[in-house]
Amino acid sequence: MAAGSYQYIYGPVQSWRLGVSLGVDPLSRPEKLCNFNCRYCQLGPTVHFHCQRDIYVPTDDIISEIRGLPEGLKLDTITLSGRGEPTLARNLGEIIRAVQTVRPEPVAVITNAVLMDRPDVRDDLGPADLVLVKMDAFDQASLQRMNAPPPDVRFDSIVLGIKEFRKQYPRRFALQIMFTGDNKSHAAQIAGIVRGIGADEIELNTPLRPNPSAPLSRETLDDIKVIFSGCAPEVKTVYELQSGAVRPLNKDDTVKRHGSYSLDEGS
Repeated sequence: MAAGSYQYIYGPVQSWRLGVSLGVDPLSRPEKLCNFNCRYCQLGPTVHFHCQRDIYVPTDDIISEIRGLPEGLKLDTITLSGRGEPTLARNLGEIIRAVQTVRPEPVAVITNAVLMDRPDVRDDLGPADLVLVKMDAFDQASLQRMNAPPPDVRFDSIVLGIKEFRKQYPRRFALQIMFTGDNKSHAAQIAGIVRGIGADEIELNTPLRPNPSAPLSRETLDDIKVIFSGCAPEVKTVYELQSGAVRPLNKDDTVKRHGSYSLDEGS
C-alpha cells in the first residue's frame, strides 16, 4: 500500500504522552462525530452531536490498512482516536483485539468518557493496553463551560462511569486534563474529583495547537501540577516532555484528524 493511500489510519505523530503513535480512526467521516463541543478542539466545533453507537468502519478494512504498513516502521503505540469520540464505534472492542493480533505495540484509546456509564462501552475498552480519559471539569456548570455537551449529558454520570470502569480495568489508566483560562482557577476542585478515581497517571495539558483558546504558560501549568501532587503515582505536564520529529505516512489525513501538524510538533 503506497504512502498517502490510507483511509483509516494516520500519522505516526510524536506524542508527548504516547511516544511515536500511529492513529487509528474508527469513525473516519468528513464531519466530526462527537458528543462534546470543546472550545479548544483542534478539529473545530461540533456541528451535530452524535450520541448513538454504530459501525462506521468495518474492522477488516482497518486491519487491512495496518497490515499494509511499511516494513520496519517503528512505533511506540497504536492509538484509537481521530475525527471524534472513538467509543461511538460499536466495533471498538473488536478493532482493539484485532489490532493486537497483527501488531506488537500497545493499543491505547483516548476517550471523553461520556458513554463510559454504559456496560457495553466499558467492556469494549477492556482489552486496551492503555486508556486515557478526559476530565476538564468538576461539576455540571464547568462541564458545560469547558466541553459543552448536549443538555442530557450529566457530569455525575460521567464520573460514575469512569469509576466503574476503573474498578474492572487492571491496566494502565490515565486522566488527561486540558487547562485554559476557563478552568485554571478551578484546579483544586478538579483535583478533588480526580483523587477519588485512582488513575496511574495524570496528564496536564494546555492547547498548544491552533484553536480559539490561548495556552497557559509553563509556569502556570507547573503551579497547577503542585495542586495535583499525590493524585496519582505520576503527574506530568505537556511542557516537561520534549517531542522529536516524526514524518507521517499521510500528511493530509494526519492534519484532518490531528489538527495543524509540523515535523517538530508533539500531541
